[in-house]
Amino acid sequence: MALHVMDEANRCLQCKVPQCQKGCPINTNIPMAIRLLKENKLNEAGKMLFENNPLTTVCSLVCNHENQCEGHCVLGRKGAPVHFSSIENYISTTYANQMTNGPAKSNGMRVAIIGSGPAGITIAIILARYGYQVTIFEGKDKIGGVLRYGIPEFRLPKSVLDDIEYRHLNLKGIKVRPNTTIGSAISINDLFRDGYKAIFVGTGVWKPNTLHIKGETFGNVHFGINYLNNPDSYHLGEKVIVIGAGNAAMDVARTAIRKGVHTLTCFSITKEVAASHYEYSYAQLEGVQFEYNKKPVEIKDNGVIFKDVIENDDGSFTEVDGTEKLYEADSVIISISQGPQNRLVNTTEGLKSNSRGLLEADETGHTSRPGIFASGDVVNGARTVVEAVAHSKIVAESMHKYMQSLPKDEE
Repeated sequence: MALHVMDEANRCLQCKVPQCQKGCPINTNIPMAIRLLKENKLNEAGKMLFENNPLTTVCSLVCNHENQCEGHCVLGRKGAPVHFSSIENYISTTYANQMTNGPAKSNGMRVAIIGSGPAGITIAIILARYGYQVTIFEGKDKIGGVLRYGIPEFRLPKSVLDDIEYRHLNLKGIKVRPNTTIGSAISINDLFRDGYKAIFVGTGVWKPNTLHIKGETFGNVHFGINYLNNPDSYHLGEKVIVIGAGNAAMDVARTAIRKGVHTLTCFSITKEVAASHYEYSYAQLEGVQFEYNKKPVEIKDNGVIFKDVIENDDGSFTEVDGTEKLYEADSVIISISQGPQNRLVNTTEGLKSNSRGLLEADETGHTSRPGIFASGDVVNGARTVVEAVAHSKIVAESMHKYMQSLPKDEE
């Protein structure tokens, strides 16, 4: 592993204008990290990575590197780019073992974090560095949000999240209340009553988008986000259809293959899959089949009826009459993205959402109600992990500025 990483590090040209850094949504100083590693300053490189991106160990595994840092590497124009994902993973996981410092000195101010996905974890870690007393409220039994319950183990081992919980949360004095949904027994008003000076909402998007076609309620039909939550609880049979062809659909398909499904076909309404090339190629290698320009029109007990469509230049689709065909399957999994749950918005006065149910917030995270901030998927819809982290860094500083501006008698 180390030899391979150093081989990759030695390939870096140390460009004066690093395109790799421009391609990184969180602006990681990639040349400096590589330079420090080559100078045997691994701990300095690790510290820099974590200070810039609290979820660097996660992003090194799940980022869309081919379109971001590695996709912008100048060496990739005529050959293979420098695989910074491997370098970042080696530096961050090795340095993580050195991270044993306790909590910062308390500034006496409480902050509530609702949701422990990428956005919530990032906010919690940054505010804890400032000395805030941080409590995370998580609706499930373990932290991680989409990282734990929406990304398969083979892409992101749960041990990585357990290490984050230990080193970044437990050791830093951040408290976690699992199995606690805000908007049920505890409300936003209860949090303000108990002295939390600011509240961050990072509840993600867990409500599956539906097709609104006949047969969608049948017992052989499931939603992708629900399946990834706990695949072992599903009995899919030998032949499965996945409707959708994005990265999440690839996760669903590859997981189902690993769980014993013999034949799995992903159906895309477009002429190309929406998933990244890497995820698409892995799915192909693992035996996933693909059908293109197919629109589902009805789900049956024994499969799905699809109709051919023509993709127009403006992005719309024209259905081809007379092309309806039943594709047989034991189970059907719908994986066409998801939206937010509405419980918290519906139970909180003064908190506005848009027509899609996403929370309204400005670019620095301020919502329509003072003291409540939001970022991540619950604001922007389903995006990448690194985009959520990058935006949440800005929101964390905004929260810090807001709380420091509060009148002294309110502290």
